Amino acid sequence: MTSHDVTLEWTDGSTQTIAVDENESVLDAAQRAGARLPYDCREGTCITCVGRLLALEGEEGADESAEDGTERPPHAADAFTYRRAPAALTDEEQADGYVLLCIAHPQSDCRIEVGPRVRAEVGDSPWA
Repeated sequence: MTSHDVTLEWTDGSTQTIAVDENESVLDAAQRAGARLPYDCREGTCITCVGRLLALEGEEGADESAEDGTERPPHAADAFTYRRAPAALTDEEQADGYVLLCIAHPQSDCRIEVGPRVRAEVGDSPWA
């Protein structure tokens, strides 16, 4: 079975790298490893578990290829597949690297920012 190393980075500077099997979500792997991440619905509709993709394996950080010259984070689809559509995230939020960890399955090693600041950046769920 394939697994990927996912490094969780909290805004206070602490980090934890977890191995995520190909058939499990980042949230499930984090719980198995003892990492405490917020979650609620586990269905991809509430954004409580949102994280932000910072970099993919072999990349230093944001993608500098945006048309206006500004740096953009990698698109969530570059690193994750979902077991169901992430209903709580807009296409733009996904393009900005936001990912719902309760239903996301990594496709490569990556780094993800987690914590309340990330949740605050996204705002409220469209279903709330």
